[in-house]
Amino acid sequence: MYVTVRRYKDAAALADSMTSGKDEVKNVISKIPGFVSYNAIRDGNSVTSVSVFKDMAGCEESTRAAAEWARENVHPAPGSPEVSSGEAFVSF
Repeated sequence: MYVTVRRYKDAAALADSMTSGKDEVKNVISKIPGFVSYNAIRDGNSVTSVSVFKDMAGCEESTRAAAEWARENVHPAPGSPEVSSGEAFVSF
């Protein structure tokens, strides 16, 4: 499995938009081939999302799709996230 973690700072508007558009976010991410799971964590004004896919291509597409959704749905749009991706070498 492969995991992508995106960390957004000063992203209260992103968290609010994701909360109100939860079903839309689910549709965007879960339709990507190889989808396993998705979680979003709000910590004050920061948002961290964790996407898990069966392959790296799914992780890469999730980052592209998340950016597109944010551009279209979040005002003001969040800044670019810090992104970390890789193969999960320990998972249980």
